Amino acid sequence: MSSSKKTAVVTGASSGIGAVYADRLAARGYDLVLVARRADRLAALAEKLSKKHGVSVQSLVADLEKEADVAKVEKVLASDDSVRLLVNNAGVARFSTLADTPVEVSLSQIALNIISLTRLTQAVLPAFKARNQGTIINVASVLSVHSWEVSSVYSGTKSFVLAFSRGIQDELAKAKSNVRLQVVLPASTATEIWTEGVSGIPLSALGQDTIMSAEDCVDAALAGLDKGEAITFPSVEDASLWSTYDTARGALFAATQTGTPASRYR
Repeated sequence: MSSSKKTAVVTGASSGIGAVYADRLAARGYDLVLVARRADRLAALAEKLSKKHGVSVQSLVADLEKEADVAKVEKVLASDDSVRLLVNNAGVARFSTLADTPVEVSLSQIALNIISLTRLTQAVLPAFKARNQGTIINVASVLSVHSWEVSSVYSGTKSFVLAFSRGIQDELAKAKSNVRLQVVLPASTATEIWTEGVSGIPLSALGQDTIMSAEDCVDAALAGLDKGEAITFPSVEDASLWSTYDTARGALFAATQTGTPASRYR
């Protein structure tokens, strides 16, 4: 029997986009499991949200770059049948040219942005499919579809999130499943990735009119989820731009499906 409770698991929950997701989902009546590295931040947020919204809030301290900590979260996702929603928000952006980037910095981005997200999605999906119910929100980036000279690794990881998620969306559609997966692609968002120097670029270096608050980003993303969007760009006014892009992508892929070399190569 499925639990009557509904729980949302939010990674990277101690600040920024993750903390706002936690607040908004608690307001929607979800109990919470908050996942992040900083125990003090998690404890303070858990207490605040529990009092504010009257929901149960658990803290799970985990560094998702580490194998053992990812396994702790996997266990919750696979065994707690009250889990109805997973927000894969934990991620890191470290911008520099590849030649100037230590390999361990590249690998840490891959571990968090790709490996942990893949494992947590794979941990929760079988139960969601078995119940024919559940929602996964994977936070990618507008740099999923664009690369800078300083974003080769980050853009690569976020491109993975988009492609990975779209494959699962196709899997769910072909199974006629009620399970949903939304990909959110924020642009520049005011979070500690910039203000704590993690990214290598200060927030002041960005065009100030391009920066969205974490609150506006999450509220737009949840509005997109409510509208049934599979792909949400919180800052893009003209939704037809994505349709045009995706149609062109589909046409390009269709054009590859021939066993004959293109005439320009003969």
